[in-house]
Parts: sequence; structure tokens; C-alpha cells
Amino acid sequence: MSEKDAVAPGDPLREVADTMRAVREKCVWSQQITHRDLVPYLIEESHEVIDAVESGTRDDLREELGDLLWQVLFHSAIAAQDPEQPFDIDDVARGLNEKMVRRHPHVFAGAVARTPEEVLVHWNAAKAAEKRTRRSVLDGIPRGMPALALAQKMLGRVPGEVAVPTPSASPASEAELGDALLALVARARESGWDAERALRERLRALEDEARAAEA
Repeated sequence: MSEKDAVAPGDPLREVADTMRAVREKCVWSQQITHRDLVPYLIEESHEVIDAVESGTRDDLREELGDLLWQVLFHSAIAAQDPEQPFDIDDVARGLNEKMVRRHPHVFAGAVARTPEEVLVHWNAAKAAEKRTRRSVLDGIPRGMPALALAQKMLGRVPGEVAVPTPSASPASEAELGDALLALVARARESGWDAERALRERLRALEDEARAAEA
């Protein structure tokens, strides 16, 4: 290990980054893994963090955040070996830090934000400046999001002249069901509710009811 790579005492983030690098270099399974191979694990770990936030313990949350961090480190270790455009976890962290400083001018520069709404004005202005090449307000929304969360995200960006369908009282087809679901998501957004979380919590209640019935 070079002087540059030496781990500072008590620097757990650097220690785990070096652990990941060693795993990538010496574990025969990890050596074969690609970014695409990791996607299912990233999705699973992300949902486990959500479960820990919504229904787990503090220990659960700490552990699941660690597992999610491992995914970031793993992707960065893979990227560091790219022959054409390599980057490592330090590049990831550096870019993130620069972006967060830009998006918080009320913290790191002379801008003023006295309310959460004013914070969002600064955030959105900085983000718009960064994404000047985007041609649509919908660019940048990941289509792999769960459908309810994706609908709520898209409804927050579509122009006002785009009308949300009015659902029929009793959907008679999948298309009408889609209209009904979109209308419910629109109602959730207007009310400040999270449609995806609402369904997850209702499903947890359903699971509790089913397990109680089985017992």
C-alpha cells in the first residue's frame, strides 16, 4: 500500500473502501461481477433499507445502510478497472461533494433560504443549470422505479395542460384501471401523500392479518 493509499487511523469509510478493493482483486466471484450483474442486488438492498426505515429497528437500519454502501463501493471498484473511462470511490465522493455544495448555496455561499420552499428554489435552479442538455422535463426520471412512485414523480413534472384522465366509477378494462390508478396517484400528490408508501403499509397490514389468520 502506498503512502497515498494508507488508511488514516479511525477512518472507517477508507477502511471499508480498501476492503472492497481487496475483495474485488482477490475474490474469484467478485472478479467476474459487472455493473449489470449487480443491479438485482442494488434493487434488493435498496428495498431492505426502505423496510428498515418503515418497520425495522435502529440496528436494522444501520446494517442495511451498510449493505447499500457496499453496493456503491462495489460499483466503484468495478468502475476503477474500466480500461477506457475509469473512476473510483474517491471520484464518486468528490463529484457528490461538489454537487451538494452547488445545490446548497444558502449553506455554502451567500444565498438566503428561510423556508423549505426557498431551499427548493435554490436546489431546482442549480439542478437546471447542471442539466442544460435535457430536452424534456421528464428526462432523468428512471423508468425502473415502481409504477406508483414513477407516476407520482411524472405527475410532479408534466406541464399543466396535460390532463389526468378521469376514471370511470368501475373500471371495465386494464386501460380504465390505469386511468383510475393514475387519478388516485394524482389525488395522493395533491394531498401530500406518498402513494407507493401508502400501498406498502397497507400490504404490511394485509400480511399481518394473513399471518394472524394462519395462526
